[in-house]
Amino acid sequence: MWYHLFKHVLLGPLLRILGRPEVVGLEHVPRSGPVIVAANHLAVIDSLYLALVLPRRVTFLAKQEYFTGTGWKGRCTRWFCTAAGQVPVDRTGGAAAADALAAATRILETGGVWAIHPEGTRSPDGRVYRGRTGALRVAIATGAPVVPVVLSGTDRVNPRGSRRWRCAKVRIHFGAPRYYPPAGARTDARTETDALMRELAHRSGRPYVDSYAATFAARGASAPGRGHRPHGRA
Repeated sequence: MWYHLFKHVLLGPLLRILGRPEVVGLEHVPRSGPVIVAANHLAVIDSLYLALVLPRRVTFLAKQEYFTGTGWKGRCTRWFCTAAGQVPVDRTGGAAAADALAAATRILETGGVWAIHPEGTRSPDGRVYRGRTGALRVAIATGAPVVPVVLSGTDRVNPRGSRRWRCAKVRIHFGAPRYYPPAGARTDARTETDALMRELAHRSGRPYVDSYAATFAARGASAPGRGHRPHGRA
């Protein structure tokens, strides 16, 4: 109930006013059955816009910290994530990573839509970074198609470091689903993940960076175009 209330009454109308979302290719998302939606990641608000425009209910794996916060802000975050039907996972790696993939598999086994940002964290400069292989490993294991999605403009609605949302045009472009042979066919998750991320970069008109966004941000690296957010294609 809360999911639809947020989408259609409490939050959705505000998102539409702020971003005036332009959606292309929504027909590529299967109307039923399991599907993985894999999108680039520019802003915290990305997941809200994906849930807004997808006609089917979509589930994200939310980091466990969202469910364990304290104080007023922590309680509000925990309530929101729980009410929206998000699944808490420990993303510290090792066995925790396996638990996250198992949670995603359960979503797909019930015929649901699992949405993920393969980059794992927001792009520090608008470029498309190397993706984690989890989405492709789950796709290969379950046979669920992967729909690539390019978001643009969300980083202007929800700028990094700002608590205020602003008015800016949001574009969401869904590509044709990618299907993968079953696990026994020796499909390589790393190779296919790289191909997926390069497609997202190509569709967005943004450069591709063959390193993880988290690593780039941790180095405090300064690269040409850092802080520049090209409009690109969406």
